[in-house]
Amino acid sequence: MNDILRAAILGVIQGLTEFLPVSSSGHLELAKYYLGDTSLAEESLLMTVTLHAATALSTLVIFRKDVIDIFRGLFQFKWNEETQFSLKIIVSMLPAAAVGLLLEDYLESLFDRQILLVGMMLVITGLLLFLADRARLTNKKVSYYNALIIGIAQAIAILPGISRSGATISTSVMLGIDRERSARFSFLMVVPLILGKMAMDLLSGELAQSKIGFLPLAVGFTAAFFTGALACLWMIKLVKNSKLAYFSLYCFIIAAIAIASYVFG
Repeated sequence: MNDILRAAILGVIQGLTEFLPVSSSGHLELAKYYLGDTSLAEESLLMTVTLHAATALSTLVIFRKDVIDIFRGLFQFKWNEETQFSLKIIVSMLPAAAVGLLLEDYLESLFDRQILLVGMMLVITGLLLFLADRARLTNKKVSYYNALIIGIAQAIAILPGISRSGATISTSVMLGIDRERSARFSFLMVVPLILGKMAMDLLSGELAQSKIGFLPLAVGFTAAFFTGALACLWMIKLVKNSKLAYFSLYCFIIAAIAIASYVFG
């Protein structure tokens, strides 16, 4: 398949699945498998990082007011709601940052068309969504303890097939946090991690070894940015209206396809 068309397909998949609770990393790995992507892990990593950068940017655009409030809270040095929200974002980042730093090499090995692992993790994602959709008492704000627990869920979601948004939103809802706050916190807490990971990869020089051309990366980035923005707005409405069970069923179906492909392929 043409590299530009492949990049566009991967960009659309990333944009949709970064915010919808179906695992963007899992879908990207499945797409690479079915599209016959035989690139080295480093090259796949470059495309993955590029697509995640696009969805991070779309998050900043959609939640620009919240982002401004976060920075205002950090630099005003006042103990107000914005400052506390900023600190909770930082607390939520700690588990994933620790896992990423300590297990970076091992984690990268998992992003090489591991479709059996993806299938098994999608089953877990489906179960989380199924349980969260049945939570009824969801009227709390995010506490520091909640932020840490949600952060642990985000760290686990580094595995391909565990939806980051699905794991963090489901965890938030099951902790009794208001559904709209859960979605807002989930989408904002990942942005610093993505930007930090990008900075580390750029400084390491590993991404410079990739042979992927600029045009495919640009096409993938653009596709991921616009579809991500649309999916982000859509997901907020879906979480508020308790529609996660539909995605649970979808995850089970895709998991079955992935596992069957591994067993019979």
